[in-house]
Order: sequence, then structure tokens, then C-alpha cells
Amino acid sequence: MDATQLWQRYQEWLYYHPGLELYVDISRMRFDDELVESLKPKFEKAFKDMQALEGGAIANPDEERMVGHYWLRNSDKAPTPELKKLIDDSFDHIEEFARKVHSGEIHPPEADKFTDLLSVGIGGSALGPEFVAEALVPKDEKLKVHFIDNTDPAGIDRVMQELKERLNSTLVLVTTKSGGTPETRNGMLEVKHVYEQAGLDFASHAIAVTMQGSKMDQYAMQEHWLAEFSMFDWVGGRTSEMSAVGLLPAALQGIDIRAMLAGAAEMDEATRVANLKNNPAALLALAWYQSGNGKGEKDMVILPYKDSLLLFSRYLQQLIMESLGKERDLDGNVVHQGIAVYGNKGSTDQHAYVQQLRDGVANFFVTFLEVLEDRKGPSMEVEPGATAGDFLNGFLKGTREALFENGRDSVTITVPTVNPRVIGALIALYERTVGLYASLVNINAYHQPGVEAGKKAAASVLDLQRQVMQVVQATGQPLDLGAIAEKVGVPNRIEAIYHIVRHLEANNRGIVVEGDRAKPASLTVSSK
Repeated sequence: MDATQLWQRYQEWLYYHPGLELYVDISRMRFDDELVESLKPKFEKAFKDMQALEGGAIANPDEERMVGHYWLRNSDKAPTPELKKLIDDSFDHIEEFARKVHSGEIHPPEADKFTDLLSVGIGGSALGPEFVAEALVPKDEKLKVHFIDNTDPAGIDRVMQELKERLNSTLVLVTTKSGGTPETRNGMLEVKHVYEQAGLDFASHAIAVTMQGSKMDQYAMQEHWLAEFSMFDWVGGRTSEMSAVGLLPAALQGIDIRAMLAGAAEMDEATRVANLKNNPAALLALAWYQSGNGKGEKDMVILPYKDSLLLFSRYLQQLIMESLGKERDLDGNVVHQGIAVYGNKGSTDQHAYVQQLRDGVANFFVTFLEVLEDRKGPSMEVEPGATAGDFLNGFLKGTREALFENGRDSVTITVPTVNPRVIGALIALYERTVGLYASLVNINAYHQPGVEAGKKAAASVLDLQRQVMQVVQATGQPLDLGAIAEKVGVPNRIEAIYHIVRHLEANNRGIVVEGDRAKPASLTVSSK
């Protein structure tokens, strides 16, 4: 296409939302009219599927539950008055608690006010809150936010060391739906231990976001924690940012959560439109489908040209990959669907992997995220007629053009600024796109059997570790790996036992390993 044809294509496919001042440009994706026409029946079905979802249909048959994250930003859409009240009451509770914390009405025993917030969670309980905290950190931040989002002891130590001098004024938020997620439980127990070692009452610093009746709910009540906030079984972790999971830490940080909800609600209205060209999420779903032939054959590279949006790609990794990465479709056929997502930020990427994007393997498409506002207030000129922001804009446009010239496709989403309303809208846009795309390729976006399989496998390793320790301690003499496997009753799991004892020895857990480290079969294991 020449420049004139591209300009015409740009105008034909450009979407603009006047209320949000948001643009979606898919003109640099190489789909044709034939593909659009062939997908019309699939889109008609997808629009109906989304309508049924919002109406309360059982969208996750694995768990026999509804999927209702859309109701969070417009409780009038909830299928029952009881659910509407639950939603409205939860937001009122969040705002009242945040107000009391900020004023000092709720404070720790050892200080006049809380100064910091330590959020303990993983997956959907961490990625969304981390993205929002980084993107929207207020100038007058009410509480400085920190995260423990893994069961890595060294990582936990690093965060706790940072908080060491302010531990007595740190509020600890533990987020877990069931209370049984090992990573979150481990983080909570580690943090509690640090508080106890410092002579502080952990319960008077601790709050929970969990489901009523969960293990965490029971634990928090028994320990008399400071407060508790409800999670709902019809909100999945990766779509929970507009629930207490994301809104509570945001409110405590000082972010306008009502503006986030309003932006999401406005985008929800736009993405309910049952017309491809007038629905920004449908346009994105079309781009995703075309790029990967409806099979996820190309990766999605997220390039936000704004430092505050650095974590957007990490947030989208879970939302997209956990939702779309499925072995089977709704008819039980093996399809191995999914779209791999990665990204960093512009213009950092001009000096990193853009070289490969332009000249290397063409196994991707790019999503540029453009922010029109450079900064609050005027900018100096770094050279005649050009500011630093002008350079950033030039790098984005130049990269987009250079990629397209070399046969690499891209989508560009443009927003006016980064504020709570815009972030809410972006989250809602991608949540709906995931739902529509899942319908196009006939998969269930709302369950995660692969994640559950990984959890079960991890549990089996820990169970094996306990058995290995018992055998080694009871025997009282060196055993080779095969003998341990035989005594435990798992002769086919020698490699797993090898990895277990190597880890235990490295952490001084009462295990001695001797022999040639380059020849694992020669090793013997004994207890100290």
C-alpha cells in the first residue's frame, strides 16, 4: 500500500471514544475484507455470549459459577438485588476504611498513623494492584505501597528490610480467595514472624481480602485481625482489579477508585455495542485473530510509551495467557490455544529488542500504547523546536512505520493521559477483548485447569520431601538415591528425590550429601 491507501485505511478502521478520548487503530494489521466477512457469524455469537455472561449465565462449568466482574463497575447489571447490595456495600466499606486510616482514626498501637502498606498476594491478587500502584501513584501518596508476590525467602527479606524502620506503622494486607494458596500463606506467616520478632502485635496491623468461610477468613477472625473485606466467587483472580482485591490497596494509597470504576463502566458500555467497527474490544479481537490465524501463532508484544505503564505487559500476561491458554476447546477438541504476551516500554526498547522485531523472526505483532500528554505543565526544548516528549512520540511513530515497512503488524491504542479513569478503561477494554476472542476461537476463558495441575504437582513434591526426610532420619546411615526411592515406595522418582535433597542440603536442613556432584547416581544422603 502507498501512503494514500494507508491513510484511507487508517480512517476507515480508526475507533475513537469521545468521552474517554481513547483511540484504537488496527489499520496496520493486514486483515482483508474477506476475513472480516467470514468472521461476522462468529462475532454475532461472541456478542450474544458476552450478553449471556453479564446476565448471569454459568460461564465456568468447572466450578459451577457465574463470571460477574462486569457487575462491579455497574451494580445495576447484577442479576439479583442481593448481589447489587453486596457490591455497593463492599465499595462503601473500602472507602470508609481508607478514610479512617488516612485520618488516623484507625491506627497501629505504636504510632499515630499508618505510613506504609504491605500487600501480600500472588497472581491476580498482585499483578493488577502492582500495575495500578505503579501507574497511578499520587503525588500526595497516603500510604507507600510494597508487595510480596512470591514465596521467595530472599525477596521477602528484601521487602521486610526496606520496612524495618517503619514496621510499627505498616499495614499488612493479605489477599487470598480461598486462604489455601501456598505462596500467599507463606508470605503471611513470614511477615507475621518478623512482626513477632520485633515485639509487635501482628493482628493489630493485619487486614484480609478473602471469601467468607475461607481458611483465611477463619484465621483472621480467630486472630482478631484489624479488618476483613469480601471477595466473591464470581470474580476470578485475573479479573479482580475492580473488586476489593485491587480497589482496597488503591484507595489506601490515595487513588480515586470511583474514577477507575467510572472509566471501566464507560468502556463496558462501548464494548457492549454489537457492531465490529463501533466496538473497540471487537476490533482488538479481530486483530488478534488475524495475526495468529485464530490459533495464536504470533506473540503479542506490548510497548507502552510511558514509564508509569511499565507493568501493563505483566498484568496482561496473566489476563490473556491464563484466559486463552487452553488445551481443549468447548467441544472437547485438542486445540492448544493461547497468545504469548511480553513487553517492556518505549523508547527503552529502541535499544533492546526492537532490532529483532524489525529484522528477526516475524512471529509477533506489536501493541503500541501511546499517551498524548507528555507531563503536567510545560516542557523545555532539548534541541530547537523539540522536547523530550517530542522525541518519545517520534520514536513511537518511527518504530510503527519501520515495522510495517518490513512486514510486521501493529495495533496502536492512544489515550489522552494516565489517570484513574483511563486505567479503569484500559483494564475493561482488555477484559472484554479476552472474552470476545475466546468466543471467536471457541474456548472457555474463565477456568484454568493448567494452573490447578501445577498446584497439585507442587503439592506432590512437598509430600515427597516429607517422606524423604523421614526415611533419611529414621535410617541413620548413608543411603543412595535409589535406596531412598525404594524405601519411600516411588522407585521411578529418583530424579525428583535428587533435586529435593540437593535443595535441603543447600539450606542446612539436616541433610548431608556426599559423592561426585557431576554424577548424581553416585551420591549418598544421610542426616546430620
